[in-house]
Amino acid sequence: MLTAVSKAGGPALSAGMLLLSLVLSPVHGYALEKYGRPLPSMGEAGEANGANDRQQWLRGYLLTSVFAENPTFAARPNNTGLVGLRHMVHLETDLYKEYLQFYTDQNFFSDRQDGWIKLSEWDTTFAFTGYVRQWNWRLQYERDAPLDTSGLTQAYADAVVNYTFAPANQYDWWRQRFPHQNLTFYTGGGWLFHNSSFFARPDNTGRVLFRYLAHADLDLYKNRVVLFADTNWFSDRSKSDKITPTELDWIIGLALRWKNYELSVLHERDMPLDRGGLIQRYTAIQLRYQFEWQK
Repeated sequence: MLTAVSKAGGPALSAGMLLLSLVLSPVHGYALEKYGRPLPSMGEAGEANGANDRQQWLRGYLLTSVFAENPTFAARPNNTGLVGLRHMVHLETDLYKEYLQFYTDQNFFSDRQDGWIKLSEWDTTFAFTGYVRQWNWRLQYERDAPLDTSGLTQAYADAVVNYTFAPANQYDWWRQRFPHQNLTFYTGGGWLFHNSSFFARPDNTGRVLFRYLAHADLDLYKNRVVLFADTNWFSDRSKSDKITPTELDWIIGLALRWKNYELSVLHERDMPLDRGGLIQRYTAIQLRYQFEWQK
C-alpha cells in the first residue's frame, strides 16, 4: 500500500519548486500542524486580523472528520495504523487586541484498522500569535503522542512569520468583474528552534529545521462556497544543505458554509522531495462548527 516517488532533480529543482509555490500559491489560518490541515477563516477577509471591533472573550471551533479514503495516512507518530476519524477543538483569545493572542489546538485521531472509534493519537498545540498590519508572527509548541500504546512521541517548537496580501475585493477592477467573489492568500516561513523528534520526511527520517508555507482561499460565492489550497515545505537539519526542502505537504479542499457551520471535502498528500519513499495521502469529509463568546 506504500507509494514511492523518485528523486526529482536534486536541490536546484526543489528550490525552484519552492519559489514557484510561494509565488503562485500565496486570511489568517488557524494553527498549522506539520501535516498541514489548515482551515480557511470562516469570517470575511479582514476580520481575523483585527478589523472586527467586537470584544471577544473566547472563540474557536469544533471539528470532526471521516477519512473516507486513506491508503497510507498513519494513525500514530510511529507510522502505524491508518487514520479513520479525526476530532479537533480549537480555542483562541485576545490577550492584547490583535497584537497578542493565545490559541490551543487539540487533535485526536482513531485507527480504522482497530475498530475506527478508539483514539490512537493525540496532537496538542499551544501558541502565541499576533498581527502588525499585514504581518503575522507565531511562537508555537506542538507535541504528537500515541494514546493506545507506548511509543514514539514527536515534539517541536517553532517561530513563524507570515505576510498576508491585500484581499482581491479591495481592488475596483476585481469588484466590477467578480462582485460576489474574493481571493486571499499568505506566504511565510519559520524556524524550528527546538526539535527533538519532528521528522523531515513522511517515512520518519531526518529532523525539520525550516518550514515554508503558502495558503490561498478563493471565495466562490459570498463566503458560502470557498475553495482553499495549502502547501507546507520542510528542510532537514541533518543534511549539509539545510535550506532546500525535503518534504512537501499539500492540501486542496472545497468548503460549503451556512451560518456557523462548514462542511468540506479535502485531499492531502505528503511526499518526500529529495528521494523516493513513503507518500502519505487521504481524502476526508469534515464538519466544523465555529463559536465565540463576547465580553
